[in-house]
Amino acid sequence: MSKRPLSFENVVGPQESLRMMDSLRRGASRRDVLAMLVAGGMQATLAGSLAGLAATAHAQTPRRGGKIRVAAATAAVTDTLDPAKQSNQSDYVRCSMVYNGLTSLDGSLSPQPALAESFATTDARTWVFALRKGVTFHDGKALSPADVVFSLMRHKDPATASKAKVLADQIESVRASGPNEVTVVLTAPNADLPVILGTFHFQIAKEGTTDFSGGVGTGPYKLKEFKPGVRTVVVRNDAYWKPGKPYLDEIEFVGIGDESARVNALLSGGMDLVASVNPRAVARVSGTPGYAIFTTQSGQYSDLIMRKDMGPGASPDFVLAMKHLFDREKMKKTIALDYAVLGNDQPVDPTNRFYFKDLPQRTFDLDKAKFHLQKSGVTGKVPVVTSPAAMYSVEMALVMQQTAQEIGLDLDIKRMPADGYWSNHWLNSPVGFGNVNPRPSADTILTQFFKSDAAWNESRWKSAQFDQLLLASRAETDLAKRKQMYADLQTMVNQEAGIGIPLFLASIDGHSTKLKGLAPIPLGGLMGYSFAEHVWLEG
Repeated sequence: MSKRPLSFENVVGPQESLRMMDSLRRGASRRDVLAMLVAGGMQATLAGSLAGLAATAHAQTPRRGGKIRVAAATAAVTDTLDPAKQSNQSDYVRCSMVYNGLTSLDGSLSPQPALAESFATTDARTWVFALRKGVTFHDGKALSPADVVFSLMRHKDPATASKAKVLADQIESVRASGPNEVTVVLTAPNADLPVILGTFHFQIAKEGTTDFSGGVGTGPYKLKEFKPGVRTVVVRNDAYWKPGKPYLDEIEFVGIGDESARVNALLSGGMDLVASVNPRAVARVSGTPGYAIFTTQSGQYSDLIMRKDMGPGASPDFVLAMKHLFDREKMKKTIALDYAVLGNDQPVDPTNRFYFKDLPQRTFDLDKAKFHLQKSGVTGKVPVVTSPAAMYSVEMALVMQQTAQEIGLDLDIKRMPADGYWSNHWLNSPVGFGNVNPRPSADTILTQFFKSDAAWNESRWKSAQFDQLLLASRAETDLAKRKQMYADLQTMVNQEAGIGIPLFLASIDGHSTKLKGLAPIPLGGLMGYSFAEHVWLEG
């Protein structure tokens, strides 16, 4: 028979436990608790162990109150509070503070009930969502089916310019099917719908909203201030539908594009939590008393984009030459300092259940690179646009520049500032780098970035065969068959798309050790950008 783990309450009894924990909450120290136990007749050695156990238990108990300052890696005048228009980690954090979705994704990226207390289907095409009762928006309005219908259907309207339109196109209709029920009908079956609805863009806003700058949602925090490109301030929503949450009184959220400036802000006490720490700064942060590192391995990647509709990427041989110039092992060790796993020029990472591990790994091969470069006919300088905004892209480009010289290719590295990079350069440069945050499913990542009509189809690779297979894979309920379909899709991207993915990157965040409650959610750093609801400050 296994022994129950030692707990403070088991040993001293419930009443004594409550008295001790109350003393700690009122500011008692470990020494104070030790004295109380000894005074009660407990042997000193056991009392010392229990005093430490009590202090640890107290530290792990969420505490209400306090304010934190948090810095993401991006800030721009295009910062938004419109769920449909979120486009970077700063937007995801901001909107997750004030909105909820019908579902949310846990640490295994499985969908959990959120504004929908349950969801069900019999054929993966017609889905019924029962809405949670007693939920109100920040202005006091009760959540209704009409809000859900509005929030989901607006993605389909081209005038909305939703970043998730390509995902929402599979929705045929959304209707209120009861006083607290919504039925979603798809154009074709998709077993992943609850996963998709747990992603950022499908957060629920009030019916008829046209001005989203007020951030009126059902989320854990209410908007106090929003200055795009500058800062966001939120305060606790005392009417939040999750009992006891959130814990903090206020969060100030800013974007600091320069990584060294973010780390300096953390270690100087100006920030309590910062995103996207460079591996080279890990030792400095973790070696500073009062600070720690929080790592999340995920499907995030920075990719080399070679547009197939213009410039040298129009030649398939140039694309192959560039892919063979990736010295992936060197990049993993010298750039990511092993906070990464090898990529293979397709976007489904090894943590995903549909990852195709048997796809032959593309190698660093100068002979093949030279062969394909000569076959492409590309000569002269080739500009490659990079930015600190795309994690490690500057360093990756410089490694490629050195190896390219050995085959007679002159890569002209154009380093652009982080501010404005996504709106001015990403998607617009013939050859450049992007950075893709993790997505919750193979279908989502392949749909948003590789489907022919996707707004974020970075290399403008278009394949009718790929599109048809992608749609068919959603409806396939036989897991083995579906896995084979995803293997075929990954193979097509690897061989044909104008995208090179050398590594899947770990997200590294730095934080004050007073900040508690962080746990990895592989949608990205900062707890999949949803930290605000979960963290608290140690007393």
